[in-house]
Amino acid sequence: MTLDDPRQYRLGVLYVAISALAWSTSGLFIRTITADLMTMLFWRGLVSGSCVLMLFFYMERGAALTILKRMRAPSFMAMFFSAVSMISGIGSMYYTSVADAMVIYATVPFVTAGVAYLWIGEKATRATLIASAVAICGVLVMLVDSGGESGGLLGKGLAVVMTISVAALATVMRKYRGVPMLPAMAGSAWLCSLMTFSFAAPLSVSASDMGLIVVFGIVQNAFGLILYTAGSRRVPAADASLLTSLEVPLTPLWVWLILGETPSAATMIGGPIVLAALFGHIFHEVRRDRTVVVAS
Repeated sequence: MTLDDPRQYRLGVLYVAISALAWSTSGLFIRTITADLMTMLFWRGLVSGSCVLMLFFYMERGAALTILKRMRAPSFMAMFFSAVSMISGIGSMYYTSVADAMVIYATVPFVTAGVAYLWIGEKATRATLIASAVAICGVLVMLVDSGGESGGLLGKGLAVVMTISVAALATVMRKYRGVPMLPAMAGSAWLCSLMTFSFAAPLSVSASDMGLIVVFGIVQNAFGLILYTAGSRRVPAADASLLTSLEVPLTPLWVWLILGETPSAATMIGGPIVLAALFGHIFHEVRRDRTVVVAS
């Protein structure tokens, strides 16, 4: 396998896109679970971290302990950025509207392209830049929302932190492609639990909330992290972040369809523009790779 293998690129696209679909259910869980934010984050981290680590031991078997002993700075950087993105991402939707948080998060392709260029010298392709420009037009439309709920300043600030930390995580995972990241992702979930433990009330959770938190940790976080870890190694950092922008229209869409949290008219217009940019970019890359394969 080579990093330029078109088949690997398409597989990476599929993995990252499905991970974004899993992550887009976050708003549903946050709005449905009645436990406080810190307690939710504490239990969710324990559940998702344990699931990811079990998968790691299953995949690596006898080599797992050796890999854990070889963990160095890149794994710990990924662990830190992932934990920060978990806390800030869930916090942003907890303190402001889901649509507002996702609108800010939609700028992550631009942030990632800038971080990747400054950190590892990776230049985005023209197609990625064009798709990102179209996506940001959708975001600008979504920001023109004078009639909807404005959301809290704290929630929007946390959304900014989430955007920066996700961009940094994508760049680390791209730069250190040969480093096993699954144990780092498990560690990031546990780090999230450690960071929130002092502010949580773990024993106050009801049985129904506990069930939802377990599903939250497994389906939305562990499943999404596993697929994103596998997919981000196969595509450029900016492309991976562009694909994860599928969360932007889907997350408020599920909350609207199932819980009745109605997005503004501006969000309903801007969301499809972001989706058009994403699918247009994917179609362009797949068609280009098929042309390369035929030519070779």
